[in-house]
Amino acid sequence: MANRRFSCIGLFNPKSPENVGAVMRAAGCYGVNSVFYTGKRYEYAREFVTDTKKIHQSIPLIGVEDLRQIIPLGCTPVAVELVEGARPLPEYTHPDRAIYIFGPEDGSLNAEIRAWCEDVVYIPTEGCMNLAATVNVVLYDRMAKGINTKSGPLFK
Repeated sequence: MANRRFSCIGLFNPKSPENVGAVMRAAGCYGVNSVFYTGKRYEYAREFVTDTKKIHQSIPLIGVEDLRQIIPLGCTPVAVELVEGARPLPEYTHPDRAIYIFGPEDGSLNAEIRAWCEDVVYIPTEGCMNLAATVNVVLYDRMAKGINTKSGPLFK
């Protein structure tokens, strides 16, 4: 039987090319299938980024107009945002197929985006983390909880 697991990342208007590069590195470490982003800020700065692991050669990094329009078939959109009503990540059971949506380093996901996401989770911390750190924590949590998902362990 084919692996039913699938994950991708949606970045809403990322600002920093360094953070997008670090997100790509995390995507490579944790088996993400693709990374999508909106906005123009990253486009203007990406030529200054060094991708030392050349992850972009094996995981697509694709600019899109609207993250909602590219949700892969069967994927649950999961917003990662510190807002009232969000579920704490330690208590969350990840879907087998997910697209994790992250806001920009200098802002938040708006209510419109959170509304079309099926789940909203947050990482309980005493302060805010940057985009790349947040992506790493969510992806690590997904991997670590592999036995607590519908399909079982991610890495065997």
